[in-house]
Amino acid sequence: MEEKKKRIFSGIQPSGELTLGSYMGAIKNWVDLQDDYDCLYCIVDMHAITVRQDPATLRRRSVNQLAQYIACGLDPQKNIMFIQSHVPQHAELGWVLGCYTQFGELSRMTQFKAKSKQHADNITSGLFTYPVLMAADILLYQTDLVPVGEDQKQHVELCRDIAQRFNGLYSDTFTLPEPFIPKVGARVMSLSDPTSKMSKSDPDGCVFLMDKPEDIMRKFKRAVTDCETAVKFDKENKAGISNLLSIYCAATGKTLTEAETEFAGQGYGIFKPAVGESVVELLRPIREESERIMADKAYLEGSIRRARRTRSISRTRPSAGFTARSASPRAEKNRAKRLECYLHFR
Repeated sequence: MEEKKKRIFSGIQPSGELTLGSYMGAIKNWVDLQDDYDCLYCIVDMHAITVRQDPATLRRRSVNQLAQYIACGLDPQKNIMFIQSHVPQHAELGWVLGCYTQFGELSRMTQFKAKSKQHADNITSGLFTYPVLMAADILLYQTDLVPVGEDQKQHVELCRDIAQRFNGLYSDTFTLPEPFIPKVGARVMSLSDPTSKMSKSDPDGCVFLMDKPEDIMRKFKRAVTDCETAVKFDKENKAGISNLLSIYCAATGKTLTEAETEFAGQGYGIFKPAVGESVVELLRPIREESERIMADKAYLEGSIRRARRTRSISRTRPSAGFTARSASPRAEKNRAKRLECYLHFR
């Protein structure tokens, strides 16, 4: 009997174009996981509205992001890729879980504190309860593993706490997910501030997957470094050069030692354009394939329609998402009934 694959869930907000950081830190790893795991990758548009969004722009970005997922190498036949708001059970379960989450737990979330400073004029309850909706995203599909960076690990821990609390009150209902931190995956920092993570909110320090080659080269030539000339990895004293070396190695497949040897004695004037060129070549096929897919409206619409089968996975049925795959048929049936009482799925 074939062993069931573990289930993975992850998602990225369509609050802007996908970035080099998104690709190297997350999507590139997702591609490597798709043969060995049961993968669901979500475009989390409901999370994006914690800050003000233009509806038409958000819809366009959501569809474009789906095209970019596919262009990056995620196979629609191997993965389920969908838009979060197309599955209303995310919001429904989010409300239920919010009733089992403590105020103090949410107020301790470090990302809420950081985003509150960024959006001081628009600190909404949605921003505060963001981690509860994230927990609903994960628990809805009986997720086993959640690919995250170190900065997101706190959210998975809260998700587990909520699930354990619910399970303790009503017996086993949710699978307890584990954070999955890939061994390989570059943490890409901003080109304008190498002490901060590359972010869509800093367009000058951020490379987007759909950037034109000349724009990519301009950003790398202007990347903040230091007043020395040695191309050497030293995170503490040479944060800018260390970031560029990490990007170059991720783009070319070379080791840090190989990269340092290649540019020994050559200076930043040669090194920075070389990093830019390696990124241009890395992103060229992704950009061209994205443009081709976005121009094929029938293919995109078909992909979105296929993705809507996610609704059936999220329903509380013995054969679908809310059942414990290790439980007996009778236990699975009882478990499904219990949660259905809470969510009133039809």
